[in-house]
Amino acid sequence: MIQNTKAKVLIIDDEPTNLQILNEILKNDYILFFAKDAEKGWELANRESPDLILLDVMMPEVTGYELIQRLKENQSTKYIPVIFVTALTDVGDEEKGFKLGAVDYITKPVSPSIVKARVKTHLSLVNSEEVKITRLQIIQRLGMASEYKDNETGMHVIRMSHYSKTLALAIGYSEEGAEEILNAAPMHDVGKIGIPDSIIQKPGKLTEEEWQIMKRHPQIGAEIIGDHHSSLLKLAKSIALTHHEKYDGTGYPYQLKGENIPLEGRIIAIADVFDALTTVRPYKKAWEVEDALSYLQKESGTHFDPQLVKEFLKVLPKVLEIKAEWPEEMEKKNHS
Repeated sequence: MIQNTKAKVLIIDDEPTNLQILNEILKNDYILFFAKDAEKGWELANRESPDLILLDVMMPEVTGYELIQRLKENQSTKYIPVIFVTALTDVGDEEKGFKLGAVDYITKPVSPSIVKARVKTHLSLVNSEEVKITRLQIIQRLGMASEYKDNETGMHVIRMSHYSKTLALAIGYSEEGAEEILNAAPMHDVGKIGIPDSIIQKPGKLTEEEWQIMKRHPQIGAEIIGDHHSSLLKLAKSIALTHHEKYDGTGYPYQLKGENIPLEGRIIAIADVFDALTTVRPYKKAWEVEDALSYLQKESGTHFDPQLVKEFLKVLPKVLEIKAEWPEEMEKKNHS
Protein backbone atom coordinates (compact mmCIF):
# COMPACT_ATOMS: atom_id res chain seq x y z
CA MET A 1 0.00 0.00 0.00
CA ILE A 2 1.41 3.40 -1.01
CA GLN A 3 1.45 5.87 1.87
CA ASN A 4 -0.40 9.15 1.26
CA THR A 5 2.22 11.90 1.27
CA LYS A 6 -0.18 14.83 1.01
CA ALA A 7 0.07 17.43 3.76
CA LYS A 8 -2.70 17.52 6.38
CA VAL A 9 -4.69 20.72 6.83
CA LEU A 10 -7.15 21.29 9.69
CA ILE A 11 -9.92 23.85 9.01
CA ILE A 12 -11.80 25.27 12.00
CA ASP A 13 -14.84 27.49 11.35
CA ASP A 14 -18.32 27.59 12.92
CA GLU A 15 -19.98 28.37 9.56
CA PRO A 16 -20.63 25.23 7.44
CA THR A 17 -20.62 27.35 4.27
CA ASN A 18 -17.06 28.50 4.95
CA LEU A 19 -15.94 24.92 5.56
CA GLN A 20 -17.53 23.89 2.26
CA ILE A 21 -15.83 26.71 0.33
CA LEU A 22 -12.39 25.88 1.75
CA ASN A 23 -13.00 22.19 1.10
CA GLU A 24 -13.67 22.90 -2.59
CA ILE A 25 -10.50 25.00 -2.86
CA LEU A 26 -8.12 22.58 -1.13
CA LYS A 27 -9.57 19.05 -1.41
CA ASN A 28 -7.52 18.02 -4.46
CA ASP A 29 -4.16 18.92 -2.94
CA TYR A 30 -4.37 18.11 0.78
CA ILE A 31 -5.83 15.76 3.36
CA LEU A 32 -8.47 17.89 5.10
CA PHE A 33 -9.97 17.75 8.58
CA PHE A 34 -12.89 19.93 9.67
CA ALA A 35 -14.12 21.29 12.99
CA LYS A 36 -17.11 23.58 13.65
CA ASP A 37 -15.92 24.73 17.07
CA ALA A 38 -12.74 25.27 19.03
CA GLU A 39 -13.08 22.17 21.21
CA LYS A 40 -13.38 19.84 18.22
CA GLY A 41 -10.50 21.72 16.58
CA TRP A 42 -8.37 21.23 19.70
CA GLU A 43 -9.15 17.52 19.71
CA LEU A 44 -8.28 17.09 16.01
CA ALA A 45 -5.08 19.15 16.32
CA ASN A 46 -3.82 16.81 19.03
CA ARG A 47 -5.04 13.59 17.43
CA GLU A 48 -4.14 14.19 13.77
CA SER A 49 -1.04 16.44 14.10
CA PRO A 50 -1.91 18.53 11.02
CA ASP A 51 0.82 20.32 9.09
CA LEU A 52 -1.22 23.56 9.00
CA ILE A 53 -4.35 24.99 10.63
CA LEU A 54 -6.80 27.43 9.02
CA LEU A 55 -8.65 29.07 11.91
CA ASP A 56 -11.67 31.36 12.09
CA VAL A 57 -11.43 34.13 14.69
CA MET A 58 -15.06 34.87 15.61
CA MET A 59 -16.54 31.64 16.94
CA PRO A 60 -19.07 31.16 19.77
CA GLU A 61 -17.89 30.12 23.25
CA VAL A 62 -14.16 29.85 22.45
CA THR A 63 -12.71 32.30 19.90
CA GLY A 64 -9.88 31.65 17.48
CA TYR A 65 -7.67 33.94 19.56
CA GLU A 66 -8.29 31.81 22.64
CA LEU A 67 -7.71 28.57 20.75
CA ILE A 68 -4.39 29.66 19.22
CA GLN A 69 -3.16 30.60 22.70
CA ARG A 70 -4.01 27.11 23.89
CA LEU A 71 -2.34 25.53 20.86
CA LYS A 72 0.87 27.54 21.36
CA GLU A 73 1.06 26.60 25.04
CA ASN A 74 0.80 22.87 24.27
CA GLN A 75 4.04 21.04 23.45
CA SER A 76 2.52 18.75 20.81
CA THR A 77 0.76 21.57 18.89
CA LYS A 78 2.91 24.66 19.49
CA TYR A 79 4.87 24.35 16.23
CA ILE A 80 1.86 23.86 13.93
CA PRO A 81 1.53 27.04 11.81
CA VAL A 82 -1.86 28.77 12.09
CA ILE A 83 -3.39 30.99 9.42
CA PHE A 84 -6.38 33.06 10.51
CA VAL A 85 -9.25 33.11 8.01
CA THR A 86 -11.53 35.91 9.12
CA ALA A 87 -13.90 38.69 8.16
CA LEU A 88 -12.07 40.99 10.58
CA THR A 89 -10.02 43.47 8.59
CA ASP A 90 -8.91 45.93 11.25
CA VAL A 91 -5.12 46.34 11.56
CA GLY A 92 -5.41 45.89 15.32
CA ASP A 93 -7.06 42.50 14.85
CA GLU A 94 -4.24 41.34 12.57
CA GLU A 95 -1.64 42.62 15.00
CA LYS A 96 -3.27 40.72 17.85
CA GLY A 97 -3.29 37.53 15.79
CA PHE A 98 0.37 37.81 14.89
CA LYS A 99 1.29 38.49 18.53
CA LEU A 100 -0.50 35.29 19.52
CA GLY A 101 1.56 33.31 17.00
CA ALA A 102 -0.39 33.27 13.72
CA VAL A 103 1.79 33.08 10.60
CA ASP A 104 -0.66 34.76 8.22
CA TYR A 105 -4.11 36.29 7.68
CA ILE A 106 -6.62 35.56 4.91
CA THR A 107 -9.67 37.80 4.80
CA LYS A 108 -13.21 36.68 3.95
CA PRO A 109 -14.71 36.37 1.42
CA VAL A 110 -11.71 34.27 0.42
CA SER A 111 -10.07 34.21 -3.00
CA PRO A 112 -9.29 30.62 -4.10
CA SER A 113 -5.96 31.63 -5.65
CA ILE A 114 -4.87 33.46 -2.49
CA VAL A 115 -5.89 30.57 -0.23
CA LYS A 116 -3.95 28.08 -2.39
CA ALA A 117 -0.88 30.32 -2.57
CA ARG A 118 -0.76 31.08 1.17
CA VAL A 119 -1.29 27.45 2.19
CA LYS A 120 1.39 26.25 -0.26
CA THR A 121 3.86 28.92 0.93
CA HIS A 122 3.51 28.12 4.61
CA LEU A 123 3.67 24.36 4.07
CA SER A 124 6.89 24.92 2.09
CA LEU A 125 8.31 26.82 5.06
CA VAL A 126 7.31 23.96 7.37
CA ASN A 127 9.06 21.45 5.08
CA SER A 128 12.17 23.63 4.96
CA GLU A 129 12.30 23.81 8.76
CA GLU A 130 11.80 20.04 9.04
CA VAL A 131 14.70 19.43 6.64
CA LYS A 132 16.88 21.73 8.73
CA ILE A 133 15.92 19.97 11.98
CA THR A 134 16.41 16.53 10.41
CA ARG A 135 19.82 17.52 9.04
CA LEU A 136 20.94 18.65 12.49
CA GLN A 137 19.66 15.43 14.09
CA ILE A 138 21.54 13.30 11.52
CA ILE A 139 24.75 15.27 12.13
CA GLN A 140 24.31 14.96 15.92
CA ARG A 141 23.66 11.23 15.66
CA LEU A 142 26.76 10.70 13.50
CA GLY A 143 28.71 12.73 16.04
CA MET A 144 27.26 10.59 18.84
CA ALA A 145 28.32 7.45 16.96
CA SER A 146 31.91 8.63 17.02
CA GLU A 147 31.69 9.42 20.74
CA TYR A 148 30.00 6.15 21.69
CA LYS A 149 33.31 4.38 22.05
CA ASP A 150 34.57 6.48 24.95
CA ASN A 151 31.46 8.37 26.13
CA GLU A 152 28.65 5.91 25.63
CA THR A 153 25.74 8.28 26.26
CA GLY A 154 26.79 10.54 23.39
CA MET A 155 25.58 13.64 25.25
CA HIS A 156 29.06 15.17 24.92
CA VAL A 157 28.41 16.27 21.34
CA ILE A 158 25.21 18.08 22.30
CA ARG A 159 26.74 19.92 25.26
CA MET A 160 29.94 20.95 23.52
CA SER A 161 27.96 22.11 20.47
CA HIS A 162 25.88 24.43 22.62
CA TYR A 163 28.98 25.62 24.50
CA SER A 164 30.52 26.43 21.12
CA LYS A 165 27.48 28.40 19.97
CA THR A 166 27.43 30.35 23.25
CA LEU A 167 31.11 31.24 22.89
CA ALA A 168 30.64 32.18 19.22
CA LEU A 169 27.83 34.59 20.12
CA ALA A 170 29.96 36.08 22.90
CA ILE A 171 32.76 37.00 20.47
CA GLY A 172 30.44 38.62 17.93
CA TYR A 173 29.15 35.90 15.64
CA SER A 174 25.72 36.57 14.16
CA GLU A 175 22.88 34.32 15.31
CA GLU A 176 23.04 32.57 11.94
CA GLY A 177 26.82 32.11 12.13
CA ALA A 178 26.64 30.78 15.68
CA GLU A 179 23.89 28.38 14.61
CA GLU A 180 26.21 26.97 11.93
CA ILE A 181 28.86 26.41 14.61
CA LEU A 182 26.22 24.57 16.67
CA ASN A 183 25.27 22.41 13.70
CA ALA A 184 28.84 21.61 12.58
CA ALA A 185 30.42 21.01 16.00
CA PRO A 186 29.01 17.47 16.51
CA MET A 187 31.22 16.29 13.66
CA HIS A 188 34.44 17.34 15.39
CA ASP A 189 35.54 13.81 16.34
CA VAL A 190 33.79 11.79 13.64
CA GLY A 191 37.22 10.47 12.64
CA LYS A 192 37.31 8.38 15.84
CA ILE A 193 35.13 5.92 13.93
CA GLY A 194 38.34 4.91 12.14
CA ILE A 195 40.39 4.38 15.32
CA PRO A 196 40.50 0.86 16.87
CA ASP A 197 38.44 0.32 20.03
CA SER A 198 41.52 -1.03 21.80
CA ILE A 199 43.06 2.45 21.58
CA ILE A 200 39.93 4.57 22.17
CA GLN A 201 38.89 2.54 25.22
CA LYS A 202 42.32 1.87 26.70
CA PRO A 203 42.15 2.78 30.40
CA GLY A 204 45.87 3.51 30.72
CA LYS A 205 48.34 5.71 28.89
CA LEU A 206 48.76 5.13 25.16
CA THR A 207 52.06 3.86 23.78
CA GLU A 208 53.83 6.13 21.28
CA GLU A 209 52.65 3.92 18.42
CA GLU A 210 49.04 4.01 19.69
CA TRP A 211 49.23 7.78 20.11
CA GLN A 212 50.36 8.22 16.50
CA ILE A 213 47.33 6.19 15.38
CA MET A 214 45.02 8.25 17.61
CA LYS A 215 46.40 11.47 16.13
CA ARG A 216 45.15 10.42 12.69
CA HIS A 217 41.49 10.94 13.61
CA PRO A 218 41.32 14.61 12.46
CA GLN A 219 42.36 13.64 8.92
CA ILE A 220 40.07 10.60 8.98
CA GLY A 221 37.22 12.89 10.02
CA ALA A 222 37.98 15.31 7.20
CA GLU A 223 37.96 12.41 4.73
CA ILE A 224 34.61 11.15 6.06
CA ILE A 225 33.03 14.60 5.72
CA GLY A 226 34.61 15.16 2.32
CA ASP A 227 34.55 18.20 0.03
CA HIS A 228 31.19 19.91 -0.46
CA HIS A 229 29.72 23.21 -1.61
CA SER A 230 27.65 23.29 1.60
CA SER A 231 28.97 25.95 4.00
CA LEU A 232 27.91 23.74 6.91
CA LEU A 233 29.96 20.76 5.76
CA LYS A 234 32.94 22.98 4.89
CA LEU A 235 32.80 24.31 8.44
CA ALA A 236 32.47 20.79 9.87
CA LYS A 237 35.53 19.67 7.91
CA SER A 238 37.58 22.62 9.18
CA ILE A 239 36.52 21.86 12.75
CA ALA A 240 37.36 18.16 12.41
CA LEU A 241 40.82 19.03 11.06
CA THR A 242 41.82 21.83 13.44
CA HIS A 243 40.20 21.40 16.88
CA HIS A 244 43.31 19.61 18.19
CA GLU A 245 45.72 22.33 17.07
CA LYS A 246 47.21 24.33 19.95
CA TYR A 247 47.70 28.07 20.18
CA ASP A 248 51.48 27.71 20.68
CA GLY A 249 51.86 25.49 17.61
CA THR A 250 52.37 22.17 19.41
CA GLY A 251 49.05 20.60 18.43
CA TYR A 252 48.16 18.24 15.61
CA PRO A 253 47.91 17.37 12.76
CA TYR A 254 49.55 20.47 11.22
CA GLN A 255 51.16 22.31 14.17
CA LEU A 256 49.28 25.49 13.26
CA LYS A 257 49.95 28.42 15.56
CA GLY A 258 47.89 31.33 16.97
CA GLU A 259 45.46 32.89 14.53
CA ASN A 260 46.63 30.58 11.76
CA ILE A 261 44.29 28.12 13.45
CA PRO A 262 40.78 28.80 12.07
CA LEU A 263 38.60 30.57 14.62
CA GLU A 264 36.08 27.72 14.60
CA GLY A 265 38.86 25.29 15.53
CA ARG A 266 39.91 27.50 18.45
CA ILE A 267 36.30 27.79 19.67
CA ILE A 268 35.66 24.03 19.54
CA ALA A 269 38.99 23.30 21.28
CA ILE A 270 37.79 25.09 24.43
CA ALA A 271 34.24 23.69 24.36
CA ASP A 272 35.47 20.16 23.67
CA VAL A 273 38.15 20.08 26.35
CA PHE A 274 35.94 21.69 29.02
CA ASP A 275 33.23 19.09 28.49
CA ALA A 276 35.69 16.18 28.22
CA LEU A 277 37.31 17.20 31.51
CA THR A 278 33.99 17.46 33.35
CA THR A 279 32.74 14.09 32.02
CA VAL A 280 33.61 10.52 33.05
CA ARG A 281 35.71 8.69 30.44
CA PRO A 282 37.17 5.15 30.48
CA TYR A 283 40.57 6.58 31.39
CA LYS A 284 39.52 9.18 34.01
CA LYS A 285 36.96 10.46 36.50
CA ALA A 286 34.98 13.65 35.89
CA TRP A 287 36.75 16.80 37.06
CA GLU A 288 35.03 19.45 39.15
CA VAL A 289 34.03 22.53 37.14
CA GLU A 290 36.44 24.71 39.13
CA ASP A 291 39.35 22.40 38.30
CA ALA A 292 38.45 22.38 34.60
CA LEU A 293 38.30 26.19 34.57
CA SER A 294 41.69 26.37 36.28
CA TYR A 295 43.08 24.12 33.55
CA LEU A 296 41.68 26.36 30.79
CA GLN A 297 43.29 29.39 32.45
CA LYS A 298 46.60 27.59 32.96
CA GLU A 299 46.66 26.54 29.29
CA SER A 300 45.58 29.98 28.05
CA GLY A 301 48.14 31.12 25.47
CA THR A 302 49.64 27.65 25.10
CA HIS A 303 46.81 25.22 24.28
CA PHE A 304 43.99 27.77 23.99
CA ASP A 305 43.40 31.21 22.47
CA PRO A 306 43.72 33.49 25.54
CA GLN A 307 41.01 35.90 24.40
CA LEU A 308 38.57 33.06 23.88
CA VAL A 309 39.31 31.67 27.34
CA LYS A 310 38.40 35.09 28.82
CA GLU A 311 35.14 35.14 26.86
CA PHE A 312 34.32 31.56 27.89
CA LEU A 313 34.69 32.52 31.55
CA LYS A 314 32.31 35.45 30.99
CA VAL A 315 29.57 33.18 29.66
CA LEU A 316 30.12 30.50 32.32
CA PRO A 317 26.58 30.88 33.79
CA LYS A 318 25.09 29.98 30.40
CA VAL A 319 27.59 27.12 30.00
CA LEU A 320 26.52 25.67 33.36
CA GLU A 321 22.86 25.96 32.36
CA ILE A 322 23.62 23.88 29.25
CA LYS A 323 25.59 21.37 31.33
CA ALA A 324 22.59 20.94 33.65
CA GLU A 325 20.14 20.70 30.75
CA TRP A 326 21.97 17.84 29.01
CA PRO A 327 23.25 15.52 31.78
CA GLU A 328 24.90 12.18 31.06
CA GLU A 329 21.92 10.38 32.59
CA MET A 330 19.50 11.78 29.99
CA GLU A 331 20.40 9.42 27.14
CA LYS A 332 20.51 6.46 29.52
CA LYS A 333 16.96 7.29 30.70
CA ASN A 334 15.76 7.63 27.11
CA HIS A 335 16.92 4.08 26.37
CA SER A 336 15.82 2.47 29.65
